[in-house]
Amino acid sequence: MSNLKTPSYKILCAFWFLFLMQSQVFCYQYKVGDLDSWGIPTSADPQLYTKWSKFHTLRLGDSLLFLYPPSQDSVIQVTEEYFKTCNLKDPILYMDNGNSLFNITSSGEFYFTSGKPGHCEKKQKLHISVPGNGSAFSPSYGPSALPDSAAGPSYPTVFGSIPQPPSSSSSSSPYQRVSVFMTAIIGSAICVVIKGIM
Repeated sequence: MSNLKTPSYKILCAFWFLFLMQSQVFCYQYKVGDLDSWGIPTSADPQLYTKWSKFHTLRLGDSLLFLYPPSQDSVIQVTEEYFKTCNLKDPILYMDNGNSLFNITSSGEFYFTSGKPGHCEKKQKLHISVPGNGSAFSPSYGPSALPDSAAGPSYPTVFGSIPQPPSSSSSSSPYQRVSVFMTAIIGSAICVVIKGIM
């Protein structure tokens, strides 16, 4: 019998663990604006939030973190029409604690802007798209690129409900289960073979 404490066995087990981890689904928390806090974009980067949403892949279960000084700003979720016209009345959701978290619990189009008058007109607004299959795409921006219908709220409270797993009828679901199962079988077989060699 081989020694399970040998370095090569530990390395093999570490690689097997990492391989299994890659087949799992993870949810991420994204800080809106990355290094910049939620605020009016600078003149050097007026399209900050347009670029930000274009280069981030968002999925069901992910969340958006808006950081800002609560005495100076807020975040509101609005309809597409209100987003286009910078109308701050009757928001779907109002967040003003400076550390606002928006959980993505449904697919669709989501529109956010600052709740402070004048900020939206200065391009402090964000549009994200999350399709129903759990993957995301980047919307093309401009008045003609936006869909005609406005999305409703994704949840009744700031923290929202827990997203439901994809239905078993989705085409990727059975393949994912087989992939995880086959990875476990192959990894176990490799460990047995290596153990026999040592």
